[in-house]
Amino acid sequence: MTNALDNHLAAYTGDNLYDFDNQILLNWYPPRIAALCEGASSLLELGLGHGYTTSILSKNFERHLVLDGSPAVIANFKAAYPDCPAEVRETYFEVFDTGERFDVIVMGFILEHVDDPVQIMAAYKKLLKPGGRMFVAVPNAEVLNRRLGHLAGLLPDMQALSANDHLLGHQRYYTVDTLKADIDRAGYDVARLEGIYLKPLTTSQLVALNLSGAIIRSLCEVGINYPELSCGILAEITPR
Repeated sequence: MTNALDNHLAAYTGDNLYDFDNQILLNWYPPRIAALCEGASSLLELGLGHGYTTSILSKNFERHLVLDGSPAVIANFKAAYPDCPAEVRETYFEVFDTGERFDVIVMGFILEHVDDPVQIMAAYKKLLKPGGRMFVAVPNAEVLNRRLGHLAGLLPDMQALSANDHLLGHQRYYTVDTLKADIDRAGYDVARLEGIYLKPLTTSQLVALNLSGAIIRSLCEVGINYPELSCGILAEITPR
């Protein structure tokens, strides 16, 4: 029987213009989390996606469990990262349960995919150890390049999903305010909020500029203090 989530595999095989952005986003925030969680030993990660984050985070935690609902995405990950020590379990986020508790839970760019992001965040609260830390990362509808496109009349609705969003299985964008609202509704407080990658131009324009690695890193460094203008939003949240 075909798994509907397998239909999104094409977005994760490295043949997409937006892989330029994905490589920046997904290689930037895992080291941020690892540095903030130095000394933590166990990690639960929701979603494999491109595999970058799992590969990076697996080097920083003794116990690393990853959940994903797509057999095709799991197979793609294992082929690309055969030596990754993380345990990958095929399951839907909505039904997963375990008696195990984790120091850190990471929901990296998955809340925009699920039917009920508030329910997902609320349900995983019980899987945190006392004093544990949860991190969520989401795409920002109001990133600088979309704001400019909107003001120029090229993007009438900043919340509109593109063809690439549909390929990825996105159901929504976030803003700083809507993310904070969902976090609050799920019963958490925001301990830290930062931006991931200040993106001033469209992806095709940035690719054409052939920017140096130093400039790309600078765009990520600047974005930390400007979540409302960055391509992604990273929040550390604590249960109430």
